[in-house]
Formats: sequence, structure tokens, C-alpha cells
Amino acid sequence: MNLLNTSISTNRLLLQATSMKYKEEIFKEFTEEVTTYMYPCPAKKVSETETFINETIARIKNNQELVVTIVKQESQEFLGCAGIHEIDKTNPELGIWLKKTAHGNKYGLEAIAALKYWADINLSYEYCRYPVDTNIASKKIPEALGGKVFKEFEKINMSGNILHMLEYRIDKIFNDN
Repeated sequence: MNLLNTSISTNRLLLQATSMKYKEEIFKEFTEEVTTYMYPCPAKKVSETETFINETIARIKNNQELVVTIVKQESQEFLGCAGIHEIDKTNPELGIWLKKTAHGNKYGLEAIAALKYWADINLSYEYCRYPVDTNIASKKIPEALGGKVFKEFEKINMSGNILHMLEYRIDKIFNDN
């Protein structure tokens, strides 16, 4: 399967395999505030974002993950990125980040639900993992998708902050593979 050509549409969103097209927006919007409850830290230079995108594209080509850029269908406005990591494993991991001005519009739930549906149809797996910090906003997406907490742990993120993590298990719904 050629994941670099993957495009997923929802009512409001378009999710396309990550490319250099939105490198400036990714660099600008992946801020300290956005990454507060995430493992990675923001890039200090656009070249770090380019390196991240190139490494991501290599993993997409190798069918190890599908990382997508999220834009609005109508305006093509950049909103953030999401992904299914370790898609070659029995328990891939879902994740997302949205730019600050996109928060509160349920774009995250719409994007992750679309990725999960894509995974159910296209991947052979047992369940998806969805790790989040214990803040209320982060927990809404996996809980809306029927996720159940199966693991709790602490993790120090790349900014040196301690995250209090909950890892959700979201079962596969469609077993047509």
C-alpha cells in the first residue's frame, strides 16, 4: 500500500499524508502551549521541522506509520497533524495535535475518528493505543471513541515536564480484513 498518496475526507476536514507543503505552518503552530501535554517539544528552527517531516515521510514510505496534515475542506486552512504510529504492530498508537486557534471545535475528534475508521478498514490490528496526559481536554477524544484506560504511568517529556499519562485502548470495530 502506498501511504504517501493517502487522503481521508470528513464533512469538514481533509487529512493528507504529511509532506513539506505545510512545513512553515507546522513550525509556527507547534508551540510550547500546544505541546504542554505532549512528549515532543517545539522545534527551535524550521530546519528541525524539515528533519521531522523527512523522517516521517521515510516511515510512511516503509509502511510504519501514517502521519497526516489536517486542513479545512473548504478553505484549506492548516489545523494540525495526526497519526497512526507503529501500524505494522498489533497495537498501533493514535495521536494528534491542533494549532491553538483550532481548539474547541471538535476537529480533533473528527480527525481521529476518521483515522480510526481508515485503520479499521485498511490495517490488521487488535486495538489502538491512545496515550494522553490526564487533562480533561485530552481524554475527551479516546473516551468519545469508546476507549478504556488500561495503563497509567508518568513520563518526562522533551521539555523536562512530568506528564501523568493514561493510555486508552480503543478496540477495532470493523474486522473485514
